[in-house]
This record gives sequence, structure tokens and C-alpha cells, in this order.
Amino acid sequence: MKISISELLDLTDGELLHPGNAADITGMASLDEAGPEDVSFLGNEKYHQDYLKTSAAVVLLPEGVPEQPAPDKSVALVRVKNPSIAFADLAKHFFAAREFMPGVDPSACIAMEVHFDPDKVCIKAGAVIESGASIGEGTEIGPGAVLGSGVHIGKNCLLHANVTVREGCMIGDRVILQPGCVIGSDGYGYELIDGRHEKVDQFGIVVLEDDVEIGANTTIDRARFGKTTIGEGSKIDNLVQIAHNVKIGKHCLVVAQSGLAGSSSLGDYVTLAAQTGVSGHIMIHDRAVLSARAAALKDLDGDTVYMGMPARPLREEQKKLASVARLPKLVKELRDLRHRIEELESG
Repeated sequence: MKISISELLDLTDGELLHPGNAADITGMASLDEAGPEDVSFLGNEKYHQDYLKTSAAVVLLPEGVPEQPAPDKSVALVRVKNPSIAFADLAKHFFAAREFMPGVDPSACIAMEVHFDPDKVCIKAGAVIESGASIGEGTEIGPGAVLGSGVHIGKNCLLHANVTVREGCMIGDRVILQPGCVIGSDGYGYELIDGRHEKVDQFGIVVLEDDVEIGANTTIDRARFGKTTIGEGSKIDNLVQIAHNVKIGKHCLVVAQSGLAGSSSLGDYVTLAAQTGVSGHIMIHDRAVLSARAAALKDLDGDTVYMGMPARPLREEQKKLASVARLPKLVKELRDLRHRIEELESG
């Protein structure tokens, strides 16, 4: 695949600041690894030194970056509204979307009364699909995936290798499930009876609405009763644990190694950064942001950034941390004062 500078400008809606020496662009790379036929982008100030030293053919720049200092004159500079998004648009052009090839691999194990059109779905080697499941048009079921009885998979979904969707769960349209994720495992429920932990049966399901993406090895537990729900457009990263009866709103972001305890709820456009924790039976309201390793132990208002354990509004937590940082100095001052008092008393 090759594109010219003029094609690149059309694809990115960019403004050419400096033409450089580039002819055709054949690849994409980071600033420090790009060669004389690659396009790259500057999306973060901390990579400015890489930008100054890059050997890329073309660099996409955000608005507001001065033309000087700049890399070698051979590098073409293109200003775009959002370099990261423009770079992603180019990636779609360079790396065309997966080729969908309908058909059923003969090694797939498909029960009777599974509803799908074999000319409009792709079921790969070793997949297991139990009775009563249904699969929408344009959906691909990866190798080794398992769909339980009564599972519904919508249109144009992509289930990668070794995905498990247990019985009764409902998957909307255009959902992506990365390798190894488990949808609908039992919720973690036990009652202590006569000194023994007795399992509480989990009869509910998981519902993933349209355009949801679930990361590799993430687990989403079925509800004890009713539904565990992931709202439209929400994106869940790898190695996330979502417990039974959790409700996640629309267009939320939940980043790696985070955990949501049972019956907790997120509003719309909530962001949980890496390794955050959400206690059970609480509500985090619309557009709240929890920074990395924050722990939500009570209901949190929306439109606020939180950090710390327990999670507090950002400025409040920063003031607390600043005070803690001063403690060694304060302890030394206190010791000095105590010593002076002892000297005065002894004199």
C-alpha cells in the first residue's frame, strides 16, 4: 500500500506546513522508529525530542506546535486537528479491515436448533455452539470459542479465539470480544451456613449492548437474578473483573486490572483508570473520572475527577498528599523544639 502526500492530506484533512522530500508513504511508525517512507505523529509533548530527531517522511502535528524548531528539512510537516485520530484514520487505510469470509469450519461443533445463516456468518475451527443459540449476519466466531445454550449474538460481531459466552447471555450488534474473555460466569455468591460456605445460585444473565468491546481475559459475571449490563459503546480493557448485577452506562471506559463489586453502577461516560476499585452497591454518576488505583467506597458525584483511597476530589487529595510529604520535616522541627524545651527546663 502506498499513498502520496496529496492523498494523505485528503485522508487527514490536514494542512501542509512543510513539503519535505517525501514521495510515496508506505508505512506507519512511532517517531523514534519511523524511516524515510513512514508517517508518524506528535500527540504528546513528552515525545517532542523524538520529533526533533525523527527520520519519518511525514509527521502529523497538532494545532499550536510552532514550525521551528523542527526536524530535518526532508521531513514533511502536516498540521491536523487531532494527530492521534488522523493517524488512526491512516491506519484504517493502510491496514484494511479484516476480510470477512463466511462459512463453517467442519471441526466446529454445532448443536441442533442453532439459528444462523451459514452463508452470512463465519464459524472457525473448534468452536462449540449449544442448542438454542442464535448468531446474527456478518458475525465471526473465532477458533475454540464456546457459546452456551440460548445465547444471542447480534450482527457484525467479532468473537476472537477461546471466548466463552455462557447460557442465556445477550450480545448486541458490532460487539468485539477479545481472546479469552468470559461472559456470564457465575457471580461470586456464598452464604455461611453451619460453618460452611454454601454457593448461592446465579440465575441471571449478562447483556452487552451495541458497540461494546471487551478486552482479553476480562470476566463479566452473570447476575444473581436479572441482568449484569454493559451499556452501548462502553469499552472494557484487559484483565477487568465485573461482578454480578453491575450496571455500566453508555460510553464508559474501564481500564486494565480494575474491579467492580456486585450491584455497583456507573453512569454514562464514566472513566475508571487502571487498577481502580469500585465497592458494591454504590453509584458513580455521569462523567466522573477515577484516576489510577483510586478506590470508590461510596456514591460519587459526576463531572468530577477523583484520586486516592478512598477516592476524593482531585484537589482535595492532592492537598492531603502535599501535607503528608511535609511530615518528615515537621517531625524534625518537633524534635528540635522538644530538645530546646528540655535544655531550657534543665537550665
